[in-house]
Amino acid sequence: MSIGVTFIDPWGDRVEASAEEGDNLLRVGQAAGLPLEGTCEGQMACSTCHVIVAADWFGKLPEASEEEEDMLDFAAGARATSRLSCQIDLTPELDGLTVSVPSESNDARKM
Repeated sequence: MSIGVTFIDPWGDRVEASAEEGDNLLRVGQAAGLPLEGTCEGQMACSTCHVIVAADWFGKLPEASEEEEDMLDFAAGARATSRLSCQIDLTPELDGLTVSVPSESNDARKM
C-alpha cells in the first residue's frame, strides 16, 4: 500500500511524496528533494530533520520519546507540533500526513 505524504517546503510550496509502509519520514523527504539534512542519520543526536506536523495529524503520531523532546529543544523554529522526521515511521494510518519544513532549516548537504 502506498502512503501519501504532503510536505510544505520552507518557501510554502507543496511537495507530494509517496512512501511504503515502514518508510522513514526523513528518508522520504530527502528523496523528494527537501532540505532535511539528517546529519546524525536518525540517531537523535541532532535536530536537522525537524519538521512541523500539521495540527490535525499531530495527535495521530506515537508520542515523542524523552530523547526526541530533548533534541527538539535545539531545533530552529520549533513549535508545539514539532517532531524529528527521523523518528516517524510511516503506517497506513498516516496516509495523507502533512508536515512543514521550517523556514529556518539549513541543509549543509546543498552547500
